[in-house]
Amino acid sequence: MHDTLTAPPVAAASVILLRDGAAGLEVFLMRRADKSDVLGGNHVFPGGKIDAADAEPASAALLGVAPGTLPAALNENTLAPLEAAALFVGAARELFEEAGVLLATQPGGAAASAEQHRIATEALRAGTAFTELLRQQGLSLDRAALAAWSRWITPRMPSHAMTRRFDTRFLIAALPAGQHARHDDFETTDSAWLAPREALHGYWARTLLMMPPQIMTLAHLSRFGSVAEVFAAAARQPAPTIEPEPFDEDGVRVVCYPGDARHPLATRAMPGPTRLVLRGKRFEPERGFDALFD
Repeated sequence: MHDTLTAPPVAAASVILLRDGAAGLEVFLMRRADKSDVLGGNHVFPGGKIDAADAEPASAALLGVAPGTLPAALNENTLAPLEAAALFVGAARELFEEAGVLLATQPGGAAASAEQHRIATEALRAGTAFTELLRQQGLSLDRAALAAWSRWITPRMPSHAMTRRFDTRFLIAALPAGQHARHDDFETTDSAWLAPREALHGYWARTLLMMPPQIMTLAHLSRFGSVAEVFAAAARQPAPTIEPEPFDEDGVRVVCYPGDARHPLATRAMPGPTRLVLRGKRFEPERGFDALFD
């Protein structure tokens, strides 16, 4: 379970899809199929690994912005422009493939129409590549709809059964007006809109399975009351890179984060606890559930 993984991490992107519910901020979570080779049975945000097609210049052109501006938008100025473009394209593609939400605009800037959304959905089901179905309808990706939130890099010594490491950029997006998010009944078998704290209550009650990136992200989002507040926070603070540091203490796995005494980075990257402890197959703060919201 704690074998060291030596292969480089796989680039991935995940979209934290948000909406304003009747009682405040809500987040879209999907349950991965039990037989999935990555986080089977866990509740996650829509996302997946970056494909080679996401990094093609023609795909980057669909973003409608100069690729050179994209590394800074991710708070990664050393990243190659086409690599940065691939992360935005891949995030939008995974959101459409997994949740049916299309972040696209028509010439002139208007959002894709309901009819264009329907045609794109049918084309995807027929096997048309994501970027090709956009081009067929003259649509561009809505780059402004996505904002960087964080970057998580899987540790070399995982705390659960993993055969690969991932380098995942988490981006936020608001549910476009008139669209509905849903699971695909293939890679994901259930989905729900939940307030961040409600989702964490489900995790604590063991009705939802989640891993630390989702746990810590939901704990962070619980501080906000609306989609606008989350986007304002993203604009104020550049997206942090979080590289968890696992270690074993008295036979118990502990994972610490920037700001913890055992982490090489002394400055916090996010609010909440600086470490989680693996007890009974559940990651939890040392001081219990309420410590998620300190």
